[in-house]
Amino acid sequence: MKKLSGIYIALILIFLFAPIAVLIFFSFNAGSSTSTFSGFSFRWYLELFRNREIIEALKNSLILAVASSAIATVLGTAAAFGIHHMKNKHLKNGVMTATNIPMMNPEIITGISLMFLFVFVGGLLGLQTKLNFWTMLIAHVTFNLPYVILNVLPKFKQMDKALPEAALDLGCTPMQSFFKVQLPAILPGVLTGMIMAFTMSLDDFVISYFTSGVDFQTLPVLIYSMTKKTVKPTIYALSSIIFIIILALLLLSNREKSTDERLEAKRLKAEKKRREAILKAQKSGKAPKQPKREAVYEAKAPKRSRSYLNKIIAVCCALAVIISLCVMLGVYSNNTVTLNVYNWGEYISDGSEGSLNVNRAFETYCANELGMKVKVNYVTYTSNEDLYAKLSTDAVSYDVIIPSDYMIARLASEGLLAEIDFDNIPNYEECISEDFRGLYYDPEDKYSVPYTYGMIGVIYDANVVSEEDIGDWDLMWNEKYSDDIVQFNNARDAFGTAFYKLGLDVNSTDVSDWEKGLEELKAQKPLLDKYVMDEIFNMMESGEASIGAYYAGDYLTMVDNQAENVDLRLYYPDNTNLFVDAMCIPASTQNKSLAEEYINFMLSEEVAIANAEYICYASPHSVVYNNETYKEDMGEEAIEILYPENFNFHDAYNSNCYRDLDADTKKLLNELWEKLKIS
Repeated sequence: MKKLSGIYIALILIFLFAPIAVLIFFSFNAGSSTSTFSGFSFRWYLELFRNREIIEALKNSLILAVASSAIATVLGTAAAFGIHHMKNKHLKNGVMTATNIPMMNPEIITGISLMFLFVFVGGLLGLQTKLNFWTMLIAHVTFNLPYVILNVLPKFKQMDKALPEAALDLGCTPMQSFFKVQLPAILPGVLTGMIMAFTMSLDDFVISYFTSGVDFQTLPVLIYSMTKKTVKPTIYALSSIIFIIILALLLLSNREKSTDERLEAKRLKAEKKRREAILKAQKSGKAPKQPKREAVYEAKAPKRSRSYLNKIIAVCCALAVIISLCVMLGVYSNNTVTLNVYNWGEYISDGSEGSLNVNRAFETYCANELGMKVKVNYVTYTSNEDLYAKLSTDAVSYDVIIPSDYMIARLASEGLLAEIDFDNIPNYEECISEDFRGLYYDPEDKYSVPYTYGMIGVIYDANVVSEEDIGDWDLMWNEKYSDDIVQFNNARDAFGTAFYKLGLDVNSTDVSDWEKGLEELKAQKPLLDKYVMDEIFNMMESGEASIGAYYAGDYLTMVDNQAENVDLRLYYPDNTNLFVDAMCIPASTQNKSLAEEYINFMLSEEVAIANAEYICYASPHSVVYNNETYKEDMGEEAIEILYPENFNFHDAYNSNCYRDLDADTKKLLNELWEKLKIS
């Protein structure tokens, strides 16, 4: 039986810690793949400390966690004190039920409801930006409070009721009685509640996502935004450091605990000897001997040890709160002009792997050329729909956004975009050719400046797929490769592959067309390994999957990280989706002229090339695709994929792009997608 219990515990520990072990292992990978180990290196740890965006997000998370846990601890301890002294049983039960609601309520409901509350109150107060750091702080304090209360309340119940009364009888005021008598007795519960609140705040994503503004992005939100592409090993490195620090703190805490237990055992032993000596002396009629000095020391040691430990913890917590408040005051009281940029994750050259840090370069440009102190506050999102949700609620104010074509059309039709003054963007006339003007989403070229474009292709492993099977969309439905195919895990692109295969209009409003698309996807489903988005990177790079449709720019990233036994290639079917992402200025911007300066800067040669090389998508800027150095750096294969010969983008785009669907068709699409996933 002991063997079985040991095996059971070992299996649990393996399941718990194996993923962490893999994470730490790949944090030392010399390559950028998170599935293929190509050699030991500290590369990603060095990249981590150079990545200002990640460090900034980590700092924000720590500030928020420390501030919210400190406030929640003070309020929660006071609340627990009040609840403990309530005389009315029914009122006490009602308050406890209300206390448990933030814990029992699904986080997504809490996050959405708090967002609506902040937007409503901000509207009443006439605030331009309804969501910011302070709304996040209030939200985190709200869901942290129950954890503090539920940790402190039992300590009040365990405390001897006579202690505070005795303190009052001996002349203490109620305040002195609390701080000198009751607080030391409940301190373990207070510290436990604070640590739990800190952990919950540091780890929170859902509520932070709905209540965050443009000025404050936490680490969980940043990591989630990276899912447009694969999460980089820099996050593995950061996670490894956090895990090791927490493990070290736990080991120190356990060592302190074991030391206290050892000293307590010695104290009890000394106390037992002293009592035995007293009893022996009483029986013999002699005066009892005084205990040895060492015994007295041992008897007091545990108490003194815990006293020092509690003081150290209290001082550290106080310092953390003071530092956090100083940082917050420094951030929000300076005279720097902040430009809020809202973009896809991993969609700009950020200084990693020796690339140009575009946002830092713009800050330097403003300081040297414009005489302005500017800070680019760069926030990311994962989908056009996330972007729309933020802008349409009027909860936040951004200065530059980079949505896709169909979303630009929607935002413009709803009055959410500002007209651009192209006199402030002289690089536009020099860089953007006629092929990328007058497109359907902005026919008069009033609201947008093209940033990147691309096509969806079929990616396959040439070591698995036969040459005679490639060339069209049928490969995605080929039974020969059953369980080796992956499909888009979003309705628009998945139905798009079926529509292109069937020769249907991807923007059709005919219900029968969508029903045909559903039947085609149902026929494909038994052949699929799974539906994926960012998971496709690891699956294709490692050879876990051999066929999948995805964006051509991301294929180039996969090729760079593929395993030795994998030979990834890509082809474009005759009909496939073309898309354009463009820079726009929201109507709610507070720095329109600076936003136009930023867009013009993005069109400058060095910056445009740096962005194109980093994100591996095709560039609509002539200074990029005509640059010989750029072509050499990208390589012949990449240039052929991104810029096919004899390809008329303007005509192909108008016939194959996704357009914004009407409300009824969107509803139908969502219903059919749900039907497919549960069938």
